Amino acid sequence: MKKYWKILLLCILIPLAVGVVAGAFTTEGMVQFQMIKKPLLAPPAWLFPIVWTILYIIMGSSSYLIYISEATEEEKRKAFTIYGYQLLVNFLWPVFFFNFQWYGFSYLWLMFLWILVAIMIWQFSKSSKTAALLNIPYLLWLSYAGYLNLTIWMLNR
Repeated sequence: MKKYWKILLLCILIPLAVGVVAGAFTTEGMVQFQMIKKPLLAPPAWLFPIVWTILYIIMGSSSYLIYISEATEEEKRKAFTIYGYQLLVNFLWPVFFFNFQWYGFSYLWLMFLWILVAIMIWQFSKSSKTAALLNIPYLLWLSYAGYLNLTIWMLNR
């Protein structure tokens, strides 16, 4: 299997760029977020960018594995389509949550993202089991984020 280092780098840079741009759009909302009530199990603020950076690198790496897999072009197209949709939904969640403080809507949006990621994992598994398994931490983090989002919504009504 030939390695495409430039494509690997591009695959990693795409989700990282999504995260950077989303972060840039939500800077002011983060200030407001510091003042709201948070659940007891909320991690420190400095942990979020670290976790998301790791998850974006994993996402990009898994998309690379799909790219280099021996799957049919149709399977790859389906995998990359759902991957693109989940990246878009992922990008919009912090805007809804931090900028607009739509905590209830954001929770539902996050559950939509969770479903998309589960579908993405299933679709990736058809082309690369490793690519699918790499995204399990992402799904677990979204589950934890769902707990945080729901609790923040309930505490700040």
